[in-house]
Amino acid sequence: MQDTDPYGPYASFHRRSIDERDAFWAEQARLIDWHTPPQRICDYDRPPFARWFPGGTTNLCHNAVDRHLATRADQPALIAVSTETGTERTYTFAELHAEAQRMAAALQALGVRQGDRVLLYMPMIAEAVFAMLACVRIGALHSVVFGGFAPASLASRIDDAEPTVIVSADAGSRGGRVIPYKPLLDEALRLAARPPAHVLLADRGLAPMALVAGRDHLWRDLRQQHLDAQVPCVWLDATHPSYTLYTSGTTGRPKGVQRDTGGYTVALAASMRHIFDAQPGQTFFCTSDIGWVVGHSYIVYGPLIGGMATILYEGLPVVPAALRAPDAAGPEGPDAGIWWRLVEKYRVTHMFSAPTAIRVLRKQDPAWLTRHDLSSLQGLWLAGEPLDAPTAQWVQDALQVPVIDNYWQTESGWPILTIARGVHRTPPRLGSPGFPMYGYDLTLVDEGTGDEITEPGQKGVIAIDGPLPPGCMQTVWRDDARFVATYWQSLPGPERYSTFDWGMRDADGYLFILGRTDDVINVAGHRLGTREIEEIVSGHPGIAEVAVVGVADALKGQAAFALAVPRDPAACTDAAVAAALEAAVMARVTEQLGAVGRPARVLFVSLLPKTRSGKLLRRAIQAVCEGRDPGDLSTLEDPAALQQVQGAVAAARPVAS
Repeated sequence: MQDTDPYGPYASFHRRSIDERDAFWAEQARLIDWHTPPQRICDYDRPPFARWFPGGTTNLCHNAVDRHLATRADQPALIAVSTETGTERTYTFAELHAEAQRMAAALQALGVRQGDRVLLYMPMIAEAVFAMLACVRIGALHSVVFGGFAPASLASRIDDAEPTVIVSADAGSRGGRVIPYKPLLDEALRLAARPPAHVLLADRGLAPMALVAGRDHLWRDLRQQHLDAQVPCVWLDATHPSYTLYTSGTTGRPKGVQRDTGGYTVALAASMRHIFDAQPGQTFFCTSDIGWVVGHSYIVYGPLIGGMATILYEGLPVVPAALRAPDAAGPEGPDAGIWWRLVEKYRVTHMFSAPTAIRVLRKQDPAWLTRHDLSSLQGLWLAGEPLDAPTAQWVQDALQVPVIDNYWQTESGWPILTIARGVHRTPPRLGSPGFPMYGYDLTLVDEGTGDEITEPGQKGVIAIDGPLPPGCMQTVWRDDARFVATYWQSLPGPERYSTFDWGMRDADGYLFILGRTDDVINVAGHRLGTREIEEIVSGHPGIAEVAVVGVADALKGQAAFALAVPRDPAACTDAAVAAALEAAVMARVTEQLGAVGRPARVLFVSLLPKTRSGKLLRRAIQAVCEGRDPGDLSTLEDPAALQQVQGAVAAARPVAS
């Protein structure tokens, strides 16, 4: 890649990160505090295992909190907002420092030592952040499991992590519906083969809790005992693990992504500068959840490392009428302006969300977007699933700020593809997450031969040559062999990391995500990506959202099956309206992709099955369409969504082919 590449000045920046790897990352390492400077930048003596900054000692909590005390102790650090409970609380860096030490002292009192694991099963409350910071402060590994996970799924993660302590709460709340956590946790502990000796509980007063004597401890009691705690940061080798995080949608044996300390801290510090062009004192609002990697990197650690305030939000993008504040502006009904109220109140400069959430807002009255002063906002970053062009265009027009797509994974820890706005503000391109980020030696490869694909417009598997850059996974927790076999040996040819995603590069170098390699539909010998069909269907003005899956077909092998949310609710109840819209959508696909890509059916529902983080449960939809058990639904946000799919599919049988 030369400076003459279409994306201009960034090309040489990226090229240097590959060709002069150690010099480049040595510069980035100076963005954080080290107790002992690293003795080496990258140890890649045992590929594919990369050890970044070995010999250097640092601490993630120190870089996120302690180092800011000298210059911004009284600056807002953590802004905890819950529209579920109607509460807002701002913690300064000094207050966050004190709370992290109190939590660290409480964990130590319960027996947690360096290298131990602490499992978090928490709602989006400040205590969850205290616990994460406390763990990395004392060298323990946190493992956050999404709050509300089903007991069996939680138990499997308990057995894999073998935590010394579990930190949880009485309950979470979503859309005004209280979700008691304690009974779910108790059942998981009953099912677990290796339950911990202690459980630390935040009592929010949302649901009654039965405490087990000797095992269960209340945070308010231990916090009171350790009000004046002074717990210094433990200086850890850069390669010491900071946390494990189980990939969403894991089936069978859990797969824990293991992250290091020094490489992750450097990667996040560099991303705040080069990707987000963020400055200390600004405010970052990531609408994800701490149960996912985005929450780890860009609710908790990234913004704090960058000296920013970060908003921790418990609630939905559209607040139900029953939960609205009495003085909320606007007409009666749901409040689709809560995010924008927070942007205005806290002068948010950087916002990070998911395409699904924006599609939800797109269904609401657009006037909500004009009721608040959004002049502080510098950009909206979207990730978690492919961003369709109509959604991107709508929100960009509505907010009048750049909308920057980005693509990454639990395994990578920070973006693989996006626009590095702190290096060069290359214009985003609708439908594309952008370019490979510095440190990622990315290529497209033929899944059959392993050959590199260089021609624009050709589809290939997105692969990365080793070593993976700092911040990426070290290995699978306690299973190096699985790490190698899963990620590095799935493609023919030279050993490369496989993302398991299809991609395509256009003539200007922008990359496009075409869906998972296991989301390819084979229709009568033609291989079609579900992403391609979804893009066309969602472009129809009558469609708000769509999921396309491949359904087993005796004649063709597979047939495309589309479940869509119509803009006109009548399409869900009126057969004539549904038939007309279905015919129009099919004609659109035929025109733009060809008859081979036309769905066998387009069925209409008012909502699609999603995880609590907003990802579509395509495999569950596929299972329903094929008459199979949808499997583990512990991440399902609303059971009614899957019931709607089941009803629509049942009414449509037999499926046309």
